[in-house]
Amino acid sequence: MMLAGCTPWPVEFEKRYIDAGYWGTETLGSLPERWAAAGHAHPAIVDSDQRIGYPELAERVGRMAGGLREFGVRAEDRVVVHLPNSADLILLILALCRLGAHPVLALPPHRKADLEHVIAVSEARAYITAGEVAGFDHRTLARELLGTVGLVAIAADDSMELPRLADLDGPRPQDAADPADVALFLLSGGTTGRPKLIARTHRDYIYNLRSSAANAELGPADVYLAALPIAHNYALACPGVLGTLDAGGTVVIPPTPSPEDAFESIARERVTVTGLVPPLAMVWAQAAATGELDSLRLVQVGGAKMTAEAAKIIGSALGCRLQQSFGMAEGLLSQSGPGDTAEQLLIAQGRPISPGDEVRVVDDADRDVPDGEIGRLLVRGPYTIRGYYRADAYNVTAFTADGYLRTGDLVRRLPSGHLVITGRADDVINRGGDKIAPDELEEQLLAHPGVLDAIVTGMTDASLGERVCAWVVAREPGLELRELTGFLVSRGVAGYKLPERLELLHAFPRTSVGKVDRHRLRKLADR
Repeated sequence: MMLAGCTPWPVEFEKRYIDAGYWGTETLGSLPERWAAAGHAHPAIVDSDQRIGYPELAERVGRMAGGLREFGVRAEDRVVVHLPNSADLILLILALCRLGAHPVLALPPHRKADLEHVIAVSEARAYITAGEVAGFDHRTLARELLGTVGLVAIAADDSMELPRLADLDGPRPQDAADPADVALFLLSGGTTGRPKLIARTHRDYIYNLRSSAANAELGPADVYLAALPIAHNYALACPGVLGTLDAGGTVVIPPTPSPEDAFESIARERVTVTGLVPPLAMVWAQAAATGELDSLRLVQVGGAKMTAEAAKIIGSALGCRLQQSFGMAEGLLSQSGPGDTAEQLLIAQGRPISPGDEVRVVDDADRDVPDGEIGRLLVRGPYTIRGYYRADAYNVTAFTADGYLRTGDLVRRLPSGHLVITGRADDVINRGGDKIAPDELEEQLLAHPGVLDAIVTGMTDASLGERVCAWVVAREPGLELRELTGFLVSRGVAGYKLPERLELLHAFPRTSVGKVDRHRLRKLADR
């Protein structure tokens, strides 16, 4: 039975997805045994000096699940997991799933306010955290949370006076979950309000990771570099860590995603696939040298829109096939496919990866618009949720009456079915009645040789309603607004779209899930 607070798929859709073969009978907690039975001789996970084979992975997941049960964690308990990238994080997610408990995956940047909210909404039984990570002391945070919300905690290392993850070792339990059960909770990546909880079931999430792995043509010979936070849907299962393990490949965890650390790991382990966000991909592109990354065959770039100009730079510098990846923790994945043309790889964010994905592009009145026109993206399908967890009031507006998720994204659908993401509905700038899509102007700005990265927001204006502000990370100091606007005019940009203010930054502010915080920039513009 679906966990209380979750929105199930209607019965007719369940039957449709099962009959079509999208949903199977496996659970995430049962997968390590199947992976071990395949007999792969190469490592499953490489993390610092650890090289964990597939049989050892299955054994450790079972023992950890037993230790969690002896500690008091039971089936259907929610457990907030707040760990940096590590083999322990992967083992823990699988162990909790084997136990029938539900990991709630917080990201490393989350702090007390967000965690208190997540713990309260999920009614978590336990909180699993680390010691000191990147200069932040999680021990103090853990003690504050324990004192505030009254739950139990487990430490990932020996730097805290708490039971240690490494000591959780008990008799291996049988897989306690049902494929229709909730497997884990992801957190929404919105830029306003507290994170919402996204319940993913075993069968929909396994379909998610396998469809994405098939689209990336992953196999046992592939080595995936986990450069981004594994607790994020993108690096966890699109195809990410779980997709790689399910395909029989090897997951490599670098000390950091910096070019220095990542390139060393790529060269040493002969990494073939990785996933990046556009700003990190640009940093890699700047640092790449001939031959350094010659083992790479595929680099995914997602998490935010990559412009055509950036795609050209990144693809050329990294010297491998580029895959655009647009998706959301709520479900839909739109990714470049093996047969996409060079133009499609540059301009579009792929196509929905499942034949079961139902996509609508609509106007403000929910009327479908023709291909090629910009509209709001609605989606439903075999791995897209039907409602946020314990958020009935919000779900009324976030979903249509017939179950489509209102993603909030503005897109154009090409006749080929490819999606071109043009921005967020609430990001469009209205300058005296003229509508300006920030992504169009951002792409033009990125073509300037002095611009490393660019974000465009509106700023409140008494006469026009809004004017245009350009936020730029420049390659060299001294870039001026007049130079930029002259460049844009030379490229045919309409006068009403030209930025009327330029702000130079060393880096853009980020949300707790690592996305550019456009709302914060907008607030700064209005000061």
